This record gives sequence, C-alpha cells and structure tokens, in this order.
Amino acid sequence: MEILLWLVPSVVLTGAAMLWVSWVSRDGRGEVDRDVAVERLGKALARDLPAGARRTAAPARDRSTGIAVRPSHAPGADGTTRRAS
Repeated sequence: MEILLWLVPSVVLTGAAMLWVSWVSRDGRGEVDRDVAVERLGKALARDLPAGARRTAAPARDRSTGIAVRPSHAPGADGTTRRAS
C-alpha cells in the first residue's frame, strides 16, 4: 500500500484541476433566449446539406451464417468445371 503513495500528488492535482475548470466554466456560458434558440434551430434544419454530406440508405447486407463455405469445384477458363482427380 505504501508504494501507491507516489500517486497521491497526481490524484490531488487532477482533482483540483477538475474543480477549478468546473468553477471557471460555470459562468462562461451565459443564457440564450428561448426564441433566439428556436430561430437558430429552424434555420439550421432548413439549410440544405452539402452534396458530399448527404446520407444515403445503407446498402442491404448479405445475411451471413458465419460459416465459410468453399465451392467443391472451380469453373475453368473455358467455363467448364474442373474436378480434382
């Protein structure tokens, strides 16, 4: 347990930094008028997306059973099947 004492300063410093950041950022946000927020949201929703950012429907995936199956024979170059002898 004594070997963990070297962690105490870093834990205390991290905790103090978290408390300081939460205290400092508490007053920095300010209040936004509800009507202004609704207007901004309406403008953002009405805007068209750039062509590259449009989402399309996801392609249908093949249903996989999770088992890899090899064909028992492969077609030859002329289209005929070739069997192992």
